[in-house]
Amino acid sequence: MTGQPGSSAGSVTEVGGAAPPAARIRAQAGHEVRTLLANGEQLLVAVVLPAMALLGLALAHSPSLGTGRRIDVATPGVLALAVISTAFTGQAIATGFDRRYGVLRLLGVTPLGRSGLLVARLVAVLVVEALQVLLLGGLGLVLGWEPRATGIPIALLVGVLGTATFVSLALLLAGTLRAEGVLAVANLLWVVMLGLGVVLPTERLPHALGVVARLTPGGALGDALRGALEHATLHWAGLGVLLVWLVLGAAGAVRWFRWSD
Repeated sequence: MTGQPGSSAGSVTEVGGAAPPAARIRAQAGHEVRTLLANGEQLLVAVVLPAMALLGLALAHSPSLGTGRRIDVATPGVLALAVISTAFTGQAIATGFDRRYGVLRLLGVTPLGRSGLLVARLVAVLVVEALQVLLLGGLGLVLGWEPRATGIPIALLVGVLGTATFVSLALLLAGTLRAEGVLAVANLLWVVMLGLGVVLPTERLPHALGVVARLTPGGALGDALRGALEHATLHWAGLGVLLVWLVLGAAGAVRWFRWSD
């Protein structure tokens, strides 16, 4: 899926001293966005593959997506896949290799600081996700997608919670395994989550598999986005599962994350 990225160093200083914290974070976030957008393999997994999945699900007659219009069911699932691609797979691999090459350790002792670096990366992820929504959502609209307007604010809430959850899990993975292990596991989990309720509604899976899928962060995100954009409802079970994974991921990252090999 995604391969080894380039090193992502970059911070701002002013003549005579460090720039204000907001300026440092803004500059680093801009650098992170440019790095993500310049990585061809990241664009493949973040935009091209989700777009192909959307076209396939919208134009084919199988697998069954339930009783709703296919495009209305498929588009939220593909948007969930895009969030996972950027917030989890891309961030895990980029952070893992930055840790291996010492970039994290070096940036952590600059005026940017560790907290500034983490905030900048989260901002960069949200910016890239906004671009993904424009591209994939636009494709969905061309194909006839009709999202519930009243569900869009709910979808934004779900998207932010899902992003925070998957970034925390990405940091946990990237901060505990060696870079090659992060590369393999992140790509493997992307494939596994693809089939566990992300693009297909969990109720369309075999019963036992559906129960498992609803307890995964990917299945919860897919169900919650479908609930918001197809029915304009809050999927409380999905939100609860995402919140539990967020707490576990954040706690694990705080406890075990290593800034250098």
